[in-house]
Amino acid sequence: MAQIQSPLPGTFYRQPSPEEPPFKSAGDAVAVGDTIGLIEVMKTFIQVNAEDPGTFKAYVAEDGAPVMAGDVLAELDG
Repeated sequence: MAQIQSPLPGTFYRQPSPEEPPFKSAGDAVAVGDTIGLIEVMKTFIQVNAEDPGTFKAYVAEDGAPVMAGDVLAELDG
């Protein structure tokens, strides 16, 4: 199982906007470079991209939760 970690501290978001669905759902295919979430730092949004391919298992971090660099955001099945 691969874990996707936060590259920096900030607020984690699972979806691009409140009206849109999450970037990934359980069972979705994930390719290297796919966006799985956003980190907001001082009103700037940074994409969190998958570094490994796999099948999306679940988000670990809650939507809108504060995260630190290295916190696990989501998990993939290899």
